Amino acid sequence: MLLGSYLIVITERECVGSYLGHPIYKVASLKILPCDHSLNNSSAEQKKVEAEFSRLLKLAERTPGLYFSYDTNLTLSVQRLNTLGDESKLLPLWRQAEPRFLWNNYLMEALIDNKLDPFLLPVIQGSFHHFQTAVGRDIIDVTLIARRCTRRNGTRMWRRGADSDGYVANFVETEQVVQMNGFMASFVQVRGSIPFLWEQTVDLTYKPKFEILRAEEAPRVVERHFLDLRKKYGNVLAVDLVNKHGGEGRLCENFGNAMQNVASDDVRYLHFDFHCICGHVHFERLSILFEQIEDFLEKNGYLLLNEKGEKMKEQHGVVRTNCIDCLDRTNVTQSMIGRNMLEVQLRRIGIFGAEETINSHPNFDENFKILWANHGDDISLQYSGTPALKGDFVRCGQRTMQGILNDGWNALARYYLNNFCDGTKQDAIDLLQGHYIVSVSRDIAPPSQSAGLEAMASFPLALSLVLTGLFFATLSLRQVRYDLKHLLFSFIWASLSVALAAFVRAKGRLFCNRPRLHKPQR
Repeated sequence: MLLGSYLIVITERECVGSYLGHPIYKVASLKILPCDHSLNNSSAEQKKVEAEFSRLLKLAERTPGLYFSYDTNLTLSVQRLNTLGDESKLLPLWRQAEPRFLWNNYLMEALIDNKLDPFLLPVIQGSFHHFQTAVGRDIIDVTLIARRCTRRNGTRMWRRGADSDGYVANFVETEQVVQMNGFMASFVQVRGSIPFLWEQTVDLTYKPKFEILRAEEAPRVVERHFLDLRKKYGNVLAVDLVNKHGGEGRLCENFGNAMQNVASDDVRYLHFDFHCICGHVHFERLSILFEQIEDFLEKNGYLLLNEKGEKMKEQHGVVRTNCIDCLDRTNVTQSMIGRNMLEVQLRRIGIFGAEETINSHPNFDENFKILWANHGDDISLQYSGTPALKGDFVRCGQRTMQGILNDGWNALARYYLNNFCDGTKQDAIDLLQGHYIVSVSRDIAPPSQSAGLEAMASFPLALSLVLTGLFFATLSLRQVRYDLKHLLFSFIWASLSVALAAFVRAKGRLFCNRPRLHKPQR
């Protein structure tokens, strides 16, 4: 950084299964190590600035959902691995990797420049889960992999929409792989934020207003986004799950209008108002959506390899699903699509009969639900800081009271994290991904230190002070019948509580929206 380099080292790993016959490891612990001692000879001001950047790097040690393999390339789907030429297969893994999904792409640059190939290990951020189950005498192995794109990586409220190049927030490629009797089938889906410029400014409100930026650029940005998807996946069906009315309605309308210029034989747009049709409990009504997209899925298929590794079928297109966060509604929808496609694959191989479903096999059904629920939780933790909402339906097949209570708790946790933690976390991600590069020649001033309540503007403190004020106001009100002066005290305590809440909210808005690291410098 400003005064030297740092090395990020994987210090602990955990084997979480195998992929294509190779062991897959999850990063259990990271350590940030300084590579020189130039800090010892620096000025007090330089040490102060360096300490701030080091504090951001320390957050990297808690980065969730990192996976790697010594033997196979996790950044590529089975279909893309299958199309690699013989020469490409001889290259080191990092040179085969898909840059979009290579979490440590920027971190490896110095090692690449110094030709340290033996130390270069491709790492993805996402999810990896699998299970085995028996159907009759057949053993079925199901794996679910998520690959998070690093182009517009970040946290929920601090990374929304797309950038001017068409890269979207929370873009994740999900691949469902099934192996049985020597056959292998793969089906890929993607999710990503609504692909034009929009944001929500963190201001301590529970649901900040949606702000559309440079609306005149939306058609161009949307076109660039879908052009990139077509190059990588073929045909595209965009399934938009946001509300048609209310705050989300403006985003829905703008997305639909922009898609009119993009729609073609290769690109389709379908709006499905998830909340209006399914409400908060009737998720079985997603069958209505499946009926609308079934023709696309049949036409574009999935990858199927026989016992000899020969290609019998190929996937020619992808379903792109989005809601606002691309977490909860999206995960429920993707799990439904994944379930239906897995049944189609098992019928094709002859494991399932014409009318047989996963529901017909309780153990298979339970494992499949858990697989997708864990998948959704992993993606949600990386973007929002909490497990996915509506996860009880994915995990249990129905809404439960415990699930609804968990959703309420997680929604409150998201509010706290979005307002008081994720801004700093976003700075750390930008630093780690190379979206911000520290330059020795740049005039860098240390972060300003706020004083008084503004420096302490935190949700727990604000809540405790306001509740204390209201408590004393209530006590005074109870004494009014004995002494009218308590009415005055009640008014004073209530006024102080309201004023304090308003003051902390105003100061907190400044705190939440404090200047972060500069725009990308690459």
